[in-house]
Amino acid sequence: MGTFPFFFIIIYVFPISYILFTILKFLDSKRRNQDCYILDYQCFKPSDDRMLTTDFSGDIIRRNKNLGLHEYKFLLRAMVSSGIGEQTYGPKMVFDAQETCPTLEHTTSELDEFFDDSIHKLLARSGVSPSEIDVLVVNISMLTSLPSMSARIINRYKMRQDIKVYNLTGMGCSASLISVNVIQNIFKTQKDRYALLVSSESLSPNWYTGNDRSMILANCLFRVGGCAVLMTNKSSLKHKAKLKLKTLARTHHGSKDESYNCCLQKEDEEGRKGFYLSKSLPKVATMAFVDNFKEIAIKILPISELLRFSLAMFIWKWFKNSSKGGGGSRPIINMKRGVDHFCLHTGGKAVIDGIGQSLNLTEYDLEPARMTLHRFGNTSASSLWYVLSYMEGKKRLKKGDKVFMISFGAGFKCNSCLWEVTNDLEDKNVWEDCIQRYPLKNLANPFLEKYGWINEEDDPTTFKFRD
Repeated sequence: MGTFPFFFIIIYVFPISYILFTILKFLDSKRRNQDCYILDYQCFKPSDDRMLTTDFSGDIIRRNKNLGLHEYKFLLRAMVSSGIGEQTYGPKMVFDAQETCPTLEHTTSELDEFFDDSIHKLLARSGVSPSEIDVLVVNISMLTSLPSMSARIINRYKMRQDIKVYNLTGMGCSASLISVNVIQNIFKTQKDRYALLVSSESLSPNWYTGNDRSMILANCLFRVGGCAVLMTNKSSLKHKAKLKLKTLARTHHGSKDESYNCCLQKEDEEGRKGFYLSKSLPKVATMAFVDNFKEIAIKILPISELLRFSLAMFIWKWFKNSSKGGGGSRPIINMKRGVDHFCLHTGGKAVIDGIGQSLNLTEYDLEPARMTLHRFGNTSASSLWYVLSYMEGKKRLKKGDKVFMISFGAGFKCNSCLWEVTNDLEDKNVWEDCIQRYPLKNLANPFLEKYGWINEEDDPTTFKFRD
C-alpha cells in the first residue's frame, strides 16, 4: 500500500503531464510559426535631377495647353495648400516633356529604376539571396502589364521556380497593408519562410494632361516612390527583426456607390486618362475610418481604456438626449494607452489633419507624416514606409514600442495594423542626407510667391511666368 501513491503518480500523473506538455509545446510551436516579422526595408529615392521644383512645375503647367485661367488658379491654390515641398520626385517622362504621350518604355523604366535600386540594396544589406525568397507579393495599383511586374522581378533577380507569387493591382494607396495581410496569412500555414513585399505606383501612364479639376489634383499630390520589405516567420531570426506584427484590420466599403465612385482611374470627356478624386472623398474616408477603428481599437487598447471610453460615451449620450440637453464635447478615446507612434498615410494635408483631429493627436505625433508629405509627397501605397523611416531616422523607435499604421485606398478601403518594435532602431535610410533639417517649422512652399501675381486680365495662353 505504501508504494501505491508513487505507482499512481507514475501510471497516471506522468502520462497526463506528458500529454499536457506535448500539447502546450505544439501550441507554442504553432504560435511561433504564425509570427510575422520585418527584417528590413528599403525606400526608393530617385536621383536629384528628378526633383519637381517650383520652376519646373511651372514649366509642366505651361506646357499643358488645355488649361484655362481658372484651372491655373485652382492648381496654384492646390499646390500652396498641399503641404508638398520642392524636393519630391516626378516620372522621367515629364522631364522629357512627353507626358501627353507616355510609352510603355516610360512605364517600365520608371519601375525598373526602383526594382534595381531598392530590392538590390535590401537583399544585399540583409545577406539574403534572391533564391531564398519563398513568397513575393507585389502591389502596383495603376498598372497591369503582361508579363506581370512580379514576373519581371523574378526574371531580373533569377528567383527559383517554386516561389509563391501574388501580383496585386487596383488596391490603391492601402495596398501595402493588404500585402502584409497576404503574407501574414501565408505564414500561418507555412513555417520558416522569407517573403518579399514590393510596393510602388506607376505614374507615367496616369499623368493627367486635361483640365478637369477633379483629375488635375492627382498631379499635385502623387509622386514617384516605392519600398521593398523583407519579412519572415523564422523564430530563429526574431532577434534580428525590426518589427513584429501584432494585429491587422481591413475595412472595405465597395458595396456603397458613393464610396466606390469617389476614387477612380478614368478618362475625361476628351478621352484623357487620369485619376479622379470626388468632393465626397473626405466624407467617405471618415466613414471607412470609423468602421475600421471600431475593429482595431478593441485589439490594441487595454480593457481599462475601452471601459472608460464606453462609460464616457454612455454619459455623453444620456445628457445629450435628456431634456436638459448639453453633455459637453464628444468623448475621444485615448490611443496613447496602447500606441506609442502613429504612422499615417500621406494622402494630403487634409487627410493628416483629419486623422489627427479624430484621434486627438499632438503635432509631435503628426510630425512624421507631415514631413514625409513635404519631402516625398504622396507615394501611394509606399508612403507608410517613408513615414516609418522618418521615425527611425529620428531615433524615435525603441524596443517594445507600439507603432500604429493606417492607410486609405480606392474602393473605398481603410486598413490599419499595429507593430511592435523588436530592437532599438536608428537607421537614417532614405532620409540620411536631410534628416537633420527636419522637422521644418515652416512648410510653406514658394508657389504663391512665384505665381500668385496672375490675375483675371492675363491671357492664359500667352502670359509668361516671372523669372
